[in-house]
Amino acid sequence: MRTVLVVEDTPSEMELISGYLREVGYTVISAMDAAEAMNKAVQQKPDAVVTDVVMPGKNGFELCRSLKKNPATQKLPIIICTSKNQELDRLWGMKQGADVYVTKPFGRDELVRAIKSVVG
Repeated sequence: MRTVLVVEDTPSEMELISGYLREVGYTVISAMDAAEAMNKAVQQKPDAVVTDVVMPGKNGFELCRSLKKNPATQKLPIIICTSKNQELDRLWGMKQGADVYVTKPFGRDELVRAIKSVVG
């Protein structure tokens, strides 16, 4: 079974994303901020990360950079899932190391497709 680390500081969004993923068989690890996400990514070795951009402390773009710089997590696929829907945001996210960029609002199928595109 595949495991996905979901990084989201809004409880309702965390519940929505986690629910979508559990419905289709993924195990979900949750983190409320980038620091917690880095620790869990290194310790629990998920198959992918879904992260918001706007969070307290480090944002999702900074988290991407940190994950890609760390030898233990550099190959980890990252899906940015955010309300930042400008083309410049998307390009910046991909430049920071994101593999897929999904904008809110999104449906379950769109999110699942994004994850399956990187982990199967």
